[in-house]
Amino acid sequence: MAYVIAEPCVNTKDTACVDACPVDCIHPRKDEPDFEIQEMLYIEPDECIDCGACVPVCPVSAIFPLDELPDKWADYAPRNAAYYGK
Repeated sequence: MAYVIAEPCVNTKDTACVDACPVDCIHPRKDEPDFEIQEMLYIEPDECIDCGACVPVCPVSAIFPLDELPDKWADYAPRNAAYYGK
């Protein structure tokens, strides 16, 4: 897993990161059926190419490289993976 979306995304779900991602690895998108029921967005760990394009466009600074994820949000790494059944 290269990048993780953490707590600042909860109940925000700004999709600027979705639009910036060159490999479409951030879900759910607004047009996906579970967008409304999910509390946040998630990065597909096997598809992320570690480009970082999503980081500067996130208006709430919720996206972190895994090795820079703040300790207080460490539980968001497994939550991102669990969304994809990993």
